[in-house]
Amino acid sequence: MAKDFHTPDSGETRALLEALGLDLTGLDRRTRAAVEALGEEVMALRDESANLRAALADAELLADNDALVPIFNRRAFEREVRREIALAGRFQTPLSLIFIDLDNFKLVNDIYGHAAGDGVLLRVSEILMQRTRETDIVGRLGGDEFGVVLAHATFADSQRKAAQLADAIDALEVRDEASPEAPVVRIGASCGVVEWRTGQGAAALIARADQAMFLDKSRRKAAGRAVR
Repeated sequence: MAKDFHTPDSGETRALLEALGLDLTGLDRRTRAAVEALGEEVMALRDESANLRAALADAELLADNDALVPIFNRRAFEREVRREIALAGRFQTPLSLIFIDLDNFKLVNDIYGHAAGDGVLLRVSEILMQRTRETDIVGRLGGDEFGVVLAHATFADSQRKAAQLADAIDALEVRDEASPEAPVVRIGASCGVVEWRTGQGAAALIARADQAMFLDKSRRKAAGRAVR
């Protein structure tokens, strides 16, 4: 967070003037006062600049983060995908994207309300952050959809990672402990995994992953693991 603005003390001003090689001892009182006042103004401008840089960093963080969960929003996620694609193309390294859509999420909102739904989204974001590398990119693409970019990971490794994430999310349940008769909603994750192809842009890569996710959701519905 930005630091509070403060008026520089005389010690700071003297240190600045000494660093600039200015000797005040031979100056008359009026000239010395003017030089000291100028030094104080320079110090104040330095502090103000530092505060503005800190405020800008805070604003950039807020602009990149999702409004609900502590991960990238879609805009920032797509920007990072473009950056990773540029690196993968330059160094000829593998790059994969996992598109995740939660199963049965609408049931949580319908039965338990949107606060419970928000709780599920927070828990899922925690699972994704805890089970991915610091170099991986995690974002919320909208609603109950999430994306994970795995750089320097083969397609097979990315498929295994998607299965691990799905298993963790499949274990989530929403229930009302105070009302045993209330229905239990089991959350799940349908995942689409695709590997980046040379010449493919970020939008096309995300769209392919989205299509792969729908295929996985169809399989899960057929197996009775997803309701909607």
